[in-house]
Amino acid sequence: MLKAVILIGGPQKGTRFRPLSFEVPKPLFPVAGVPMLQHHIEACAKVPNMKEILLIGFYQPNEELTRFLLNAQQEFKISIRYLQEYAALGTGGGIYHFRDQIVSGGPEAFFVLNADVCSAFPLKEMLSFQKEHGEPNSFVILGTTANRKQSMNYGCIVENEQTNEVLHYVEKPSTFVSDIINCGIYLFNPDIFQHIGTVFQKNQQDMLLEEPTNGWHRAEAIRLEQDIFTALAGQGKLYVYKTLSFWSQIKSAGSAIYASRLYLNQYHTTHPERLASNMEGGPKIKLRGGYHVSIVGWDSTIGKWARVEGTPSDPNPNDPYAKIDSETLFRDGKLTPSITILGCNVTIPSEVIILNSIVLPHKDLNRSFKNQIIL
Repeated sequence: MLKAVILIGGPQKGTRFRPLSFEVPKPLFPVAGVPMLQHHIEACAKVPNMKEILLIGFYQPNEELTRFLLNAQQEFKISIRYLQEYAALGTGGGIYHFRDQIVSGGPEAFFVLNADVCSAFPLKEMLSFQKEHGEPNSFVILGTTANRKQSMNYGCIVENEQTNEVLHYVEKPSTFVSDIINCGIYLFNPDIFQHIGTVFQKNQQDMLLEEPTNGWHRAEAIRLEQDIFTALAGQGKLYVYKTLSFWSQIKSAGSAIYASRLYLNQYHTTHPERLASNMEGGPKIKLRGGYHVSIVGWDSTIGKWARVEGTPSDPNPNDPYAKIDSETLFRDGKLTPSITILGCNVTIPSEVIILNSIVLPHKDLNRSFKNQIIL
């Protein structure tokens, strides 16, 4: 029996998604026509013997999340539950805090997926790989290849090329370590909790020496990447399965556009019914190179002959290993040219140009704007 855990973070984690995350929690933002999380759940539900999917995060339970879970349970015919952390506990602390819920029923293994990635989710392939590599209780990280410069923005993995064992793991190194990067998708078994428990106990001892007021929370805040993988590397316990299929982070609104394109491309084989088609008497769909990007929030209106344009932040199309850059909002004191985002309920008048700008919700604009945040 298998389970899956999806780490959905919390309100302060979606700051690069503003103003869109004001209206909907980031994990439920639509990517390729469905909530971001639905892609993860669909992939998990397809794995044979998958019995339960747990979402872990520190969002207050809300109507949107509850409705989404009910609909997903009905659609995928699988138990899906939300477990709320009392504070942000990190990628390792969250699963350790709820370890009893994860191991109840006796799963032999469980997946852990970060919510803010888009992927073909080769989960069945990871299971087959785990059976063929290392001891029965080894752990698997999904990896992919990045270019040298961008690899330093991710967790970097040095592998044994014959066995695929992880020999060395460094999170966001300051110099080049490896072009194999961590995709934020893992296959564990319950043994992982012994390793996290060791870090928890060490943290507790350190806290006792310092006598802080919130020691329990700080002891429980554990990061899989820096605290667990770095220590496990080179011990014959941790392996990397490298995927050749698509993968990208979804850290900002610009990367959500790129993720949508990756998923829409996949829909030709997985979900052709979700794609619009040319029909007699209907609009004609034409694909063209070179495009300007914007996200228009809910209930916004754009006047006649107005132009709302932005600069896409896609990876370099000429580099097969290029990834999307983590955009910074400002560079050299100026707003970085990026996609244009209109929050909800924004009104754009006729015959103006809104270029590379971010417009917060409930704004009535009366002129053109370029490279601005309109508060």
